[in-house]
Amino acid sequence: MILAVDIGNTNIVIGVYDGDNIAGSWRMVTRSEKTSDEYGIFILNLLEYNNIDHKKIKSAIVSSVVPNVMHSFENALRKYFDIDAIIVGPGIKTGITISTDNAREVGADRIVGLVAAYHMFGGPLIVIDFGTATTYDVVSEKGEFKYGITSPGIQISADALWQRTAQLPSVEIKKPDSILAKNTITSIQAGLVYGYIGQVEYIIKKIKEEMNLKKMNVVATGGLGRMIFDETNMIDVYDPQLLFKGLKIIHDKNQK
Repeated sequence: MILAVDIGNTNIVIGVYDGDNIAGSWRMVTRSEKTSDEYGIFILNLLEYNNIDHKKIKSAIVSSVVPNVMHSFENALRKYFDIDAIIVGPGIKTGITISTDNAREVGADRIVGLVAAYHMFGGPLIVIDFGTATTYDVVSEKGEFKYGITSPGIQISADALWQRTAQLPSVEIKKPDSILAKNTITSIQAGLVYGYIGQVEYIIKKIKEEMNLKKMNVVATGGLGRMIFDETNMIDVYDPQLLFKGLKIIHDKNQK
């Protein structure tokens, strides 16, 4: 079995592969102050609760955009699983060529998503990850990561509106029945959700226009991606397991 982990700014997502199948996946809040023992015991308890024998975990792969977490997390895997994890970063085989100005600036999670999408659909394609930030990444037909766009995630936008105004409340992010709002709650929801749908559609359209490509597969992932996917015909596929699939592909490419 393989432990696949993506450490993001907001959440750590953990999955277990049994062969080519995901035996389970879970999410925990990212906290950089946790110790290796806290991470190790948490993962052991998580596996035990889900009837997965931790002794069957023989390898692990980790992608992270939170460097402060990595020391404790890697030590947890060594101490509790006797595993030196494969870390997604420079020198790792991915099958994707990074052609941006500075390859070292590209977040590991973005690479992982691109690997999975390109493996499944080929290029050219756009991969959208609706995470803490929303990222739009462009891969060529030859598997070159050429361009990336980053915007505030929809939750960040909602939090900023609530925190920077005196009278507007924090609201649940969901699409109201109509954009024609009659109260404060639905007014905020309409602006957030309909506005975000408009942003997504415009960025996709602009990418295709500037690349002079009418046909590009558009693949989305990330927690709030389902809501946006359901409201537009400009995203072809929504895959909540995209990062796990990418981690498994990279793991297999780098397994000795």
